[in-house]
Amino acid sequence: MKAFEIFISGYAKLPCGTTAEELYKVIAVGILVDKNTGQILDADCTLVTRVAKEQVNRLLTGKNIMKFEEIEEAFNDRYFGSAKKALISSTKKCHEKFKALIEQGVMAD
Repeated sequence: MKAFEIFISGYAKLPCGTTAEELYKVIAVGILVDKNTGQILDADCTLVTRVAKEQVNRLLTGKNIMKFEEIEEAFNDRYFGSAKKALISSTKKCHEKFKALIEQGVMAD
C-alpha cells in the first residue's frame, strides 16, 4: 500500500432470503482510496458471485468517494441485484467515514 492510499470499509444488513444473507447476514464493502483526491482505486465486497463482485468493482473504481450521489446513481442505473440497497448503504458508510477522517485532520501528511 502506498502512503497516499487508505482502506475504508462499510457494512449493511442484507435482504432476507438472498444467498449472501444466508452466508454473511451483512454485506461488507471495502475500498482503497487516494486520501489526497478521494478517488477509489480498488473495491471489493462480500457478495457471493464473481460477476456481482466484479460489477461492484467496476461501479466503484475510478469514482470519487466524496461524490456519493454519482456513486448512488451508478448503482441505480447499472445494478439490479437483490443487494442493491445494502450495497448503496454500505458504500455511503464508506463515504461518511472518509468525510469524518477529513474533518478530524487524519488526511494531513
